[in-house]
Amino acid sequence: MAERNLDFDTVVDRRNTRCLKYDFAVRRGMPEDVLPLWVADMDFRTSSYVEDALVQRSKEAIFGYSEVQRPYFDIVKGWMERHHQWQVDERWLVKTPGVVFALAMAVKAYTEPGEAVLIQSPVYYPFSEVIVDNERKLVSSDLKQDVSGHYYMDLEDLEEKIIQEKVRLLFLCNPHNPVGRVWTKEELTALGDICVKHGVIVVSDEIHADFVFEGKHQVFAAIKKEFEEITITCTSPSKTFNLAGLMISNIFIADRKLRHRFRKELDRAGISQLGVMGLVACEAAYSQGEVWYEKMHEYVKENIEYTREFVNTRLPGVKMGEHQGTYLVWLDFRETGLGVEELEHLVIHKAKLWLDSGRIFGDCGKGFQRINVACPRETLTTALIRLEKALTEKE
Repeated sequence: MAERNLDFDTVVDRRNTRCLKYDFAVRRGMPEDVLPLWVADMDFRTSSYVEDALVQRSKEAIFGYSEVQRPYFDIVKGWMERHHQWQVDERWLVKTPGVVFALAMAVKAYTEPGEAVLIQSPVYYPFSEVIVDNERKLVSSDLKQDVSGHYYMDLEDLEEKIIQEKVRLLFLCNPHNPVGRVWTKEELTALGDICVKHGVIVVSDEIHADFVFEGKHQVFAAIKKEFEEITITCTSPSKTFNLAGLMISNIFIADRKLRHRFRKELDRAGISQLGVMGLVACEAAYSQGEVWYEKMHEYVKENIEYTREFVNTRLPGVKMGEHQGTYLVWLDFRETGLGVEELEHLVIHKAKLWLDSGRIFGDCGKGFQRINVACPRETLTTALIRLEKALTEKE
C-alpha cells in the first residue's frame, strides 16, 4: 500500500476542529480574522500509515490502560540509528506526555527551589516558563550574533555564569528554536566539556532533529561517554509527523541514577501510562512514514527558500539570517525602524497575521518575529504578501 498523504499544496481547513492554532485567536487576545503561523505544528495531514493505524485502533472501541512492548523500542531505536547514527539502549527510555512536561520534570528532579538553571536566549519560551514556574532562578547566557546574522554560543560568558550562579542544570536547544542554528559537533563538544568540568546536567531538547536543512544533526549525548552520563535527551515524533495533540515523547537517560530521579518525579506527578493513540502513532510513523517524511522535508525546505527570496526582494528592512534547521523562520525587523509595540501592531492589526513575537523568547528577541512555514505554499504566500502590503503602507 502506497503513501496517500503527499499533497502538501492543498489547504486543509482546520477551523472548528478544536485546533489551538486556528480556533482560539479571540480567546488569546487576537483579532478573529488573523492568519495564524505561530505555534509549531504543521498544516499538513500526517502520513496515511499513521492515519490508518489510528483508525484501525479506534475500531477496537476499547480504550483501557495501555503500554508498549519490545517492538515499540525497536522501532524508535531504528529511527534513531537510521537518521542520527545514535545507538540507544532500551533501559534508557522513559516515555512522557510531551517534551515540555519532561523539561518540567527535569527541573524538579535535578534542582531545588532557588537554584539556577541556565538557558541560551533567544530560546523556546517554555524553557524559561518551567524554570520560573517551579521557583528556580533563571540564568541566560545569551547567544551572540555577528554582522552577517550568524548566531553562536558565548562560551566564555556561559562558563562564567555557571561558576557565578552555581548552575547545576542547563537546557540545550539542539537544533535551536527560534534562531535556526544546527550546532556543530565542535560547538557542542566545547559546551559539553564545560558542563562536565563543572558538574552541570544537560537537558538536550532535540525535538527538531529531523528538520535539518544545512549541516547534520549531532546528538549531544553521542559525542562522548562523559556527555552521555550527564544528559537527558528529549525526542518525539510529534514535530516530525505532526502529532503534537497525541502527547508522546521518548526521553533517553543513560545514567541510572539520573534516570531514577527523573522517574521519581513522574511518579510524584501521577504519570504511569500514556494514551494509547500516541503510542500507536509513534510506531506507525517511525516504521512506515519514511516516504511521507522525505517528501514533507523537501517541501518545507522549498518553503524556507521561497521565504528567503521573498524577504530579500520584497520586504524592505526585514532580514532573514542563515536557516539551518527547524521549520520556524526567524525574521529580523529591526531595520524597519519600528519599535517593539509598533511592530506588534503592524503584524497583528495591519498584516492580520498571528506570528510569535520575538520578545517572548527573551529580551534579545525584541525586534524579531518567528513564522511557521510548515504550511501550503498558498498560505505562506498570502502571509508574506500581507506583510509586504503592511510594510509598504507604513512608508
